[in-house]
Amino acid sequence: HVQLVESGGGSVQAGGSLRLSCAASGYTYNRNCMAWFRQAPGKEREGVARIATGSGNTFYTDSAKERFVVSLDNQKKTLYLQLNNLQPDDSGIYFCAAVPTFRSSCVPNPDLYMYWAQGTQFTVS
Repeated sequence: HVQLVESGGGSVQAGGSLRLSCAASGYTYNRNCMAWFRQAPGKEREGVARIATGSGNTFYTDSAKERFVVSLDNQKKTLYLQLNNLQPDDSGIYFCAAVPTFRSSCVPNPDLYMYWAQGTQFTVS
């Protein structure tokens, strides 16, 4: 039984930093796409950052480049998203997601991801 559990979130002032964590259990696939998505009120879920665990390649949306860093601790089976210089537009519910893949690249289409965490919310003011 695969389970993704997020932690982090809360309230942060503009310009501040935050780290989100996503711990995976029951996950036996060695090569995956793991991703972070954001959903703002009234908007569709959009990809923020993702990592192909087989190649280590990382991918970011334009708004996340230079400010966010996605990383994976294989021993802890935990995905991280370090968010820096946060702005109010970054507010929302953040979800981590995963899908097994042999590809070296990952796409930000949420429909392609198989496993999802419960989501964690933060607000930038």
